[in-house]
Order: sequence, then structure tokens, then C-alpha cells
Amino acid sequence: MRRDEGGQVGGLEGLVFGVLVFVFGTLLVVNAWAVVDAKSAASAAAREATRAFVESSSADDAEGRATEAAMLAFEGHGRGRDRAVVARTAGTLERCSRVVYEAAYVVPLLRVPVVGGLGRGFRVSARHSEVVDPYRSGLGSRAADCG
Repeated sequence: MRRDEGGQVGGLEGLVFGVLVFVFGTLLVVNAWAVVDAKSAASAAAREATRAFVESSSADDAEGRATEAAMLAFEGHGRGRDRAVVARTAGTLERCSRVVYEAAYVVPLLRVPVVGGLGRGFRVSARHSEVVDPYRSGLGSRAADCG
């Protein structure tokens, strides 16, 4: 009596293909979450940089305090300083001035747990603005007419 084994191996490649789809799908979801997390970190860094600049006591140390506050915010979100960029795009430290900071972080194109980040990646950025208090003492000659 002869047995036919024609269907024995037929499901093996389907199983391997299913595992590959699962692994690549998981990597895709993890990388998408990394972008969302980087956007949250950039938003917090821009907010902290703007706040530190606006609340500085002098224009001499305002930029340094803002940059340090942004980098600490990135580190608080588990991001390194090496991929972070912070820049003031508008405003000065005088009454009624609108100060705008932009914070950006470069996210790797593909992040594999053991290997690390692959690819040049792309830039995730956020902006935040605040107005310097019109009644603040010790800042320039501009009057409290923010109208």
C-alpha cells in the first residue's frame, strides 16, 4: 500500500510567510510609534525652550538657558542630544515680543532592536510661541502696549 505525501509540505511556506508578515508588521508599528514619540519630545522641547527664554532675566543668558532646557526635555523623553536641533525662529527678549522656538529630532528610517537605527531617517519638528510679559521689569524700553 502506497501513501501519497503530496500535501505534507504544502503548509510550511505559508507558515514561514505568515511569520515574516507578522515580524515586518510589528517593526512597522514600532517605527510608527517612534515617530509619534519623537513628535511628543520635540513639542515638549520647543515649549520648554520658549518658556526658558521668555522667563530669563537677561538677554545674555537667555539663548543658552533655552537650549539647555530643550535638551533636558529631549533627554527626559529618552532621546539623545546628538539627533536634536533647537533654534529660535522669531522674537527677542523685550516686552510684548512674540518668541518662537522650533525643536526637531531626526528619527531613523528603520529601527531594529538589536541592530539599532538604519537609514538616514527623517526630521520630526514642533514649534511653540509665547509673548514676553508686557509688565515685566528690567527688559528694554518697549512700553506695555501689546496691542
